[in-house]
Amino acid sequence: MDQYIGGVEHAILHLLYSRFFTKVLRDLGFFPAELDEPFRNLLTQGMVLKDGGKMSKSKGNVVDPTTMIKKYGADTVRLFCLFAAPAERDFDWSDSGIEGASRFIGRVWRLFTEERERLLPLKACAATGQDAVSPEARELRRREHLAVKKAREDMGDRFQFNTAIAAVMELVNTMYLSRDKLGMSQADRCVFSSAMSTVITLLSPIIPHICDELWERLGHKTPVSEELWPDWSQEATAQDMLTVALQVNGKLRGTVEIPAGTDKATMEATALADNSVQRHLAGLTVRKVVVVPGKLVNIVAN
Repeated sequence: MDQYIGGVEHAILHLLYSRFFTKVLRDLGFFPAELDEPFRNLLTQGMVLKDGGKMSKSKGNVVDPTTMIKKYGADTVRLFCLFAAPAERDFDWSDSGIEGASRFIGRVWRLFTEERERLLPLKACAATGQDAVSPEARELRRREHLAVKKAREDMGDRFQFNTAIAAVMELVNTMYLSRDKLGMSQADRCVFSSAMSTVITLLSPIIPHICDELWERLGHKTPVSEELWPDWSQEATAQDMLTVALQVNGKLRGTVEIPAGTDKATMEATALADNSVQRHLAGLTVRKVVVVPGKLVNIVAN
């Protein structure tokens, strides 16, 4: 097997039995000699705790998932469990946490329904650089591709579902902030629709029921579960403007927005011309200027 996933209390015996049988079958000639172990990778998932301890009927601290599913729905329970902590960590059941998961799903649903007239039946990451004309559209497309990159790396490579979900939450926040700044042109609709499709696609392994419903309402004929995982573009993740820290003798004295790709000489000149920097340089002699492209300018003076 490529991957073993099991609870911490079962891992020892499960692994012991599987290793025993694998090695017996290897010795009997049923497996090649190089297949010495039954699993290539191991993930031991954490437990859900209540009040700091393991759930137990004898302790009376068991949370019935059926009750939670009836109250919030299966998707909300799934989202909370995956967002509460990394997969290998234990976490405490929290009523406020599951309420938060329910609110986020509600935000996604409201965003979809409120912007339904704007949405086109596109797939994830369908918008191109030519569609992202305005700064707001380019930023939304950038956040979309960053979310895909983060989700691919964290879910696919590290089983870090919580940070992948956080990346999608950031994308949803960006969509709320940008929707009033985007018009109803075909290009702007394409960028917004692409981002919505990406949200649905990335969340579909986590909250499959609502994502299938939204995907169908978007106009797609096949389930979102049959979609290929979207690819992110390096070009799309590039920023138009960068925030550069301005320091005097290592202390932050301000920030400035500069176009991406600004050369060192221009960054230095911009920093020296900044009003806050000039105030902190009053009466001092500049000895050295350290420029880190796209990040900071530190002026050494005495």
